[in-house]
Amino acid sequence: MELHNLKPAEGSVKNKKRIGRGQGSGRGGTSTRGHKGAKSRSGYSKKIGFEGGQMPIQRRLPKFGFNNPSRVEYKVINVDVLQDLAEKKNITMIDKAVLHEVGLVAKKDLVKILGNGAISKKLEVRADKFSKSAKEAIEAAGGTVVE
Repeated sequence: MELHNLKPAEGSVKNKKRIGRGQGSGRGGTSTRGHKGAKSRSGYSKKIGFEGGQMPIQRRLPKFGFNNPSRVEYKVINVDVLQDLAEKKNITMIDKAVLHEVGLVAKKDLVKILGNGAISKKLEVRADKFSKSAKEAIEAAGGTVVE
């Protein structure tokens, strides 16, 4: 005999209680619902967030500001980071796959290149967006920008 073979003895497990079948059943009258109140009545269904008459948490907590559901978030990377990456890895083309491989962005992230820092290496940079200063800095170093 093992744990997965164990079963309760025949007849020891009672069936689901039958309520509302008269006084002789022991569960007649109020049918285990108690006296009065919303829960005792037919058609009762608890509303989402109902806390028994206490002020619900969604009404107690303060709510400020606005969360725009259609906001587009970009991971920002500066050109000096691209310069360091190009020198360390000895590469001339940087795209999202390279940035993901290094661990700077996640696979599904949108990438925006910003112009903070200096760049001297000629690079081809592929990203979702570029700031004006980043575009100028990369092109001034002889590189190309692909959106």
